[in-house]
Amino acid sequence: MSDERTDVVIVGGGHNALVAATYLARAGKSVVILERLGHVGGAAISAPVFEGLDARLSRYSYLVSLMPEQVIADLGLQLELRSRDTASYTPYDGGGLLIETAEGEATRESFRALTGSDDEYAHWKSFYDEVATVAAAVSPTLLSPLPHVGDLRDQVEMAIWTDLIEEPLGTAVERRFANDLVRGVVATDALIGTFASLHDSTLIQNRCFLYHLIGNGTGEWRVPVGGMGAVTAELERVAREAGVSIRTNCEVDGIAGDPDGATVTGDGFVIDAQWLLSGVAPYVLARLLGDQLPTKPSGSQFKINLLVSRLPALKSGIDPAIAFAGTFHLGESMTELEAAWKTAAAGQLPKAAAGELYCHTLTDRSILGADLAGSDAQTLTYFGLHTPYEVLPDEAAATRVYEQFLAAINEHLAEPIEPLILGVEHKTPAQIEDALGMPGGHIFHGDLAWPWLEEGEKPRNSAERWGVATAHPRVLLCGSGARRGGAVSGIGGHNAAHAILEA
Repeated sequence: MSDERTDVVIVGGGHNALVAATYLARAGKSVVILERLGHVGGAAISAPVFEGLDARLSRYSYLVSLMPEQVIADLGLQLELRSRDTASYTPYDGGGLLIETAEGEATRESFRALTGSDDEYAHWKSFYDEVATVAAAVSPTLLSPLPHVGDLRDQVEMAIWTDLIEEPLGTAVERRFANDLVRGVVATDALIGTFASLHDSTLIQNRCFLYHLIGNGTGEWRVPVGGMGAVTAELERVAREAGVSIRTNCEVDGIAGDPDGATVTGDGFVIDAQWLLSGVAPYVLARLLGDQLPTKPSGSQFKINLLVSRLPALKSGIDPAIAFAGTFHLGESMTELEAAWKTAAAGQLPKAAAGELYCHTLTDRSILGADLAGSDAQTLTYFGLHTPYEVLPDEAAATRVYEQFLAAINEHLAEPIEPLILGVEHKTPAQIEDALGMPGGHIFHGDLAWPWLEEGEKPRNSAERWGVATAHPRVLLCGSGARRGGAVSGIGGHNAAHAILEA
């Protein structure tokens, strides 16, 4: 068994690990990344999902919002992130609510057709204008030591701060909006990757909502050209160019931390390092360290990837290329969302699908081979809500949820979608756990935290200042489990690297 020394060893080769490694290597540190899979990138990958069909889908994570432009510029990433003309489309019996990315008359008319007046759209505009002030205050702090909550609170009006930060989001949504469908469209950003009632007193839904709306100060979710695999490929390129040693098929089976460093062991290797960064979930890190295990996270999403020969026609008559270009909502009125949560919280599968659909290839056809790209074929990705780990025990349950999805989308189509499907795969939280090592299939590695220091919280060292500390002084978090983790952002990696460089 060989014994090796390095400045920094990183366990887990996800996108955050690659970001951290590049910053550190460019600062002169020797860095080794250990990844148990045969490739880096974690959930930020593209894959040929359907045998015999030349389509490389963003298999798990698929859009980019939180990755700061500063990180892209710092690392010299050659990425193209495209905007979509449609922000969302929500079908209902007799029509559909269209919201443009750059809201114009079509959006106003769509609200008017749904509600019979301009009042709800005025409330929509007012709410999101206020949300933008919170995003403008929080976003610039994400690549700095944690700000104090009071400093951020002082920058925004108390009414919106109360609505987003201090009271359950459901309270604000119900007070500000009258229409059940509009309420649900607003609320869905609070539930992607989070299993909670909109009235949950812990406010985990509020934290999820905040993260969905603060990316680069705009909250816009953009399409990575080439798929998520293109993002990882660029991160791997700059890491290798910086001199990072990346070792795949290299599973770690133990970590020992002490005040002066950490030791990592695996099959045939021992590595001593001054610092260890963890790109794996805190639950996995605790197991590797031999610490007491925290409560295991539980993911709540049901993921479906589809390849269709063409987009289906809709009963509303809207052009499918407009309706499917953004987020296509299914079963997401607020009443439906709360009912699905209540049923799942009682340990049963919800009676109907609630989730959202996204079409990558309307914005970027480069993920398709020449034959498919030259046809009308499109990819569709569905993210189902309120389908937690515990209620999907087997393939039979997964099949029922898939059938619920088909029923939910067909309700709004002028033709059934089944004859158009060329390829399909679905992933339960348990299957995501098996594939990616994410405990419980939780895509954030656990519940999101507020991205600031609370009242009376006084950081004692650089790791605490940057929100990446663990109970072990030389073991830091660099992945989605960090204080400002979650999503494909690189923020956790950036902040862990800077905590080491500041120490």
